[in-house]
Amino acid sequence: MKIVEYPKRDEWAKLLRRPVMDTKFLERTVANILADVRGGGDEALRHCSRQFDPYPVTEFEVTEEEFAEAEASVATELKEAIAAAKANIAKFHAVVLDDGQPIETMPGVRCWKRTLPIEKVGLYVPAGSAPLFSTVLMLAIPAAIAGCGEVIMCSPPNAEGKIDPATLYAARLCGVRRIFKIGGAQAIGAMAYGTATVPAVYKIFGPGNQFVTEAKLQVMRAGVAIDMPAGPSEVAVFADDSCIPEFVAADLLSQAEHGPDSQVILVSDSRKVIDEAIAEVKLQLENLPRKDVASRAIENSKAILVDSIQTGVAILNEYAAEHLILAVRDAEDVANQITNAGSVFIGNFSCESAGDYASGTNHTLPTGGAARAFSGVSTASFTKAITYQRLDAEGIKNLAPVVETMAAAEGLEAHRFAAAVRRQSVESK
Repeated sequence: MKIVEYPKRDEWAKLLRRPVMDTKFLERTVANILADVRGGGDEALRHCSRQFDPYPVTEFEVTEEEFAEAEASVATELKEAIAAAKANIAKFHAVVLDDGQPIETMPGVRCWKRTLPIEKVGLYVPAGSAPLFSTVLMLAIPAAIAGCGEVIMCSPPNAEGKIDPATLYAARLCGVRRIFKIGGAQAIGAMAYGTATVPAVYKIFGPGNQFVTEAKLQVMRAGVAIDMPAGPSEVAVFADDSCIPEFVAADLLSQAEHGPDSQVILVSDSRKVIDEAIAEVKLQLENLPRKDVASRAIENSKAILVDSIQTGVAILNEYAAEHLILAVRDAEDVANQITNAGSVFIGNFSCESAGDYASGTNHTLPTGGAARAFSGVSTASFTKAITYQRLDAEGIKNLAPVVETMAAAEGLEAHRFAAAVRRQSVESK
């Protein structure tokens, strides 16, 4: 872990830059996969499976027998844990979707909106280096609460050509009925364009590696909505001398073990804290089953020494972390100063993994600095709003002069006339 002491303001952008792949290779590879899926459908998916999956899958949809087998193989303790997490997440995301009452903006002119669920959505659940069944809860629960009519899911097959049992169990528990054993960019293509087996959807949700993220961005340009740019995982920890270094190290490693392209950052106003946290990282790293993966991520990470809490807040707002842990004094006051972050964890006992699994918030969050403008997934992500307006005779008489004046100023005569002809009709009576 590289230590950077008191960086100058004009050095922050370079210091906080995320590691990225060769984008030309990435774009070209993903574009080829999407083109193959769009043109070849299921047969293209079979080709991708032979090329990318540990087991070549020929029939993609999960069968009832596989669901039953998965449920039987999930330990009771894990089922109970998933149920507890489901209850917390549902409680948090069950936001009342009240539509506003009509508002009379001027006499005879009423406007209102109506919130509707997105009819067809696709959920992507990663399983490249580890099956993330918790992502099922984070996506399927708000989709169900929103009332989406058709919810499908794709997840990569394992070395036996199946989806992780806990993933299938969680999906069925949350009401997902159709699941397909497809991963990577080809899964995004299948849900975006549709194949003989996989139905096309209107919006795609879920995190993934850089190929998945690039595929989501490319299909978005083709008219399919996505939740957000969500690439490799990242965490920033802000710690002062009130922190517990053992906790800090555990949080840094909890993200580092996701993958070698994950990024972890430690910001502190104490060199002693940085040294103690790094020493703890080295100790804990030795006992991790995913030591090699986490080590590679730690090599690309940084510990930044700042001169004050205020400077730390400023640099963290610049970074806009996916996950931000505040292990500092007056953590709630500091939290109120954070303007850019996906999800904030306040105090020494608020581990990032609580939000990843079961506290109730969502772990599908913007990465790569996208938290400056994007929010994490919520029930609202699975809805859309239609606005309405209704003008009666009094309304068009009152509003038309405004519309006519503005349309004329923009040089749009047909717009002006559409209002004027109605006004004249009312005034002539």
